[in-house]
Amino acid sequence: QVQLVESGGGLVQAGGSLRLSCAASGTILSIAVMGWYRQTPGKQRELVATITSGASKNYHDSVKGRFTISRDNAKNTVYLQMSSLKPEETDVYSCNANIASRNWHFITYWGQGTQVTVSS
Repeated sequence: QVQLVESGGGLVQAGGSLRLSCAASGTILSIAVMGWYRQTPGKQRELVATITSGASKNYHDSVKGRFTISRDNAKNTVYLQMSSLKPEETDVYSCNANIASRNWHFITYWGQGTQVTVSS
């Protein structure tokens, strides 16, 4: 069974920084794309950033230059360094990963989410 566990959320003042981590565990043969999403209750989930196994990165326009996604393939972990945070970025941040487990069939898994609150 594959699990994704996020950590690093919390309360920060506007302009501050936070670093989120998401570690995948279980029987893992390969991880393709890993990503971070955010969602406010009642709104559609929004892609924040993704990174491929070859370290190609993609960002939502609103976070370019402020957020950095990275991954440690040896640790099956993806990170999101967030800087210059804004109150409107208060959300539940979730990671996902496209993982091949026992039979090389890739499935998308989601973490449980971590709350990020940015105070004004």
